[in-house]
Amino acid sequence: MHTIFSVIGKRQIMRISLLLMSLSFFSIFNADAESQKNLDDIRMDSTIRNHKIIYFGKGDDQPNDSSVRLIQKFYENQFRHFQDPLAPYFLFMSKDSNLAMGVGGCVRMRGYYDWGGSIPASGFAPYLIPMQVDPTRKRYFGTTPSGTALFFRVIGTNKKLGNYQLYIEANFNGYEARDFHLKKAYAVINDWTIGYANSTFSDPAALPPTVDASGPNCKMSATDVLVRWMHTFKKNITVAASVETPSDQIEIISDQTAKVSQYVPDIAAFVQYEWENSNHIRLAGIYRTLPYRNLITSQNHVKPGYGLQLSTVYHPYHALTLYGCINGGHGYASLGGDWLMGNYDLVNNPNKPGELYSPFCYGGYISAQYNFTPMIFASATFGGTRYAPKYDVAGDQYKQGLYMAANVFWYLTPRISCGVEFDLGRRLNFDGQSAWARRAGAFAQFSF
Repeated sequence: MHTIFSVIGKRQIMRISLLLMSLSFFSIFNADAESQKNLDDIRMDSTIRNHKIIYFGKGDDQPNDSSVRLIQKFYENQFRHFQDPLAPYFLFMSKDSNLAMGVGGCVRMRGYYDWGGSIPASGFAPYLIPMQVDPTRKRYFGTTPSGTALFFRVIGTNKKLGNYQLYIEANFNGYEARDFHLKKAYAVINDWTIGYANSTFSDPAALPPTVDASGPNCKMSATDVLVRWMHTFKKNITVAASVETPSDQIEIISDQTAKVSQYVPDIAAFVQYEWENSNHIRLAGIYRTLPYRNLITSQNHVKPGYGLQLSTVYHPYHALTLYGCINGGHGYASLGGDWLMGNYDLVNNPNKPGELYSPFCYGGYISAQYNFTPMIFASATFGGTRYAPKYDVAGDQYKQGLYMAANVFWYLTPRISCGVEFDLGRRLNFDGQSAWARRAGAFAQFSF
C-alpha cells in the first residue's frame, strides 16, 4: 500500500512539474509579445518614487534618474517576498549617488476569526487542525502584531570592493507575537552573501500574496547562517550555491535512538532563468547529512537527505500573475511547511528498533493574481502537502494537508495597504480521519 502511495506521489510530482515547466517555457517563447508593463511593476515604480531623500557630502546633487537607480537596488533581491518591508521613506544619500542608507520598517496588524473548530495558532497551518472539535473553542477571534518590523540597510559602491550591501532586520514574531527578535542580518559584496539570510533552497519571490503569515503549507522558509555565491549571466540566467548551517528535526525513541550533533553544513544551489517583467523559473536543490545514534548497538550513523524544488512566477498578461511551486525529497522536512510541526527528517523504522530513516515528503501549490488596478488586486491559491513514509505508522499520524486561500488587497497609498482573506484547510490522517478548518482574516500595514 505504501509503495502504491509513493508511486502515485511521484507521478503527481512529475505531472505538476511538467505543467510548471510548460507554462514557463511557453511564456519564454512568447516574451516578445509582452510589451506592456505588468501592473505589479507599475505599483512598485510608484513606490520607488515615493521617498524623501536627504543628501550629504560635497558636490552637486545628482540627477533624479541616478537617485532612482540607487533606490531600485533596495528592491533588486532574488529573495524578496511580498510581505517584506519596503525601502525606507527617508533615505540618506551621498551627492554622487554611490551610497544610500536608511532605517525603515512597517507596522502590521492582523485579525482573524475561526469557526467550526479553530486552529490553536495565529498562522493558518493545516497540520494543526484538531481532529476533534473542542467544545470550548468552536469559534475564536484573535489579533496579532506579528510581522511588525524594523530594519537598517546600507547600499553602496566602492572602488576596491565594488557593490556592497549591509542589512539587519528584526520583527515581532516571538513569544505571543510580541517579543522582538532577529530575522535577518547579512552582508553582500558583489556576488557573495555572508550572514543570516534566506536559504538558497527557498524562492520567496514565487510565493503568492497572502494575508495569513504562514502562506502555503508547502513553502520552504528556512533562514540560516550561510555563505552564498550568486551570479547573473547575460542578464537572464542566475546561478547560486551556498553552504548553510544545518538544523534537523528527528524522531527520538527512548532507550533506542539519540540525536547527534551536526558537523557537516547543508549544501544548496539553484539555477534560474528570468525574462522581462519580473518572470522567472527556478530549479533548486539541497543536500544534507542527518546523524543519529543507535543506542541498542551503541553506534553513530549518518543518513543522507535531499530536496528538490521547481518554482516560477509568470505574468502572461499585464494584469495577471501566476505563481507555482512543487518540491519533494527525503530528509528536507524541517526546512518549511506543515512538516515543521513534527519530526520528519528522520523517523523510526518499526521493523528494526534503533534504526532511523528519512521518509519521502512532497508538496506544491498554484496561484493566480489579478490586478484590477496597480493598487487593487485579488488572488487565489490552492496547494497541499503529503507525508509518505516507507513503513507503517500510527493511524493518528498526519498524512496530508490541503491549503486554500482567496484574498483582496488594496494599497490606499504606496505605503499604506490593507487586505481581507478567506482560508480553508483540511488535515487527513493515516487512519482516514479528516477535519476541516475555516478562517476569515484581515490586515492593515503601514510602511515607513
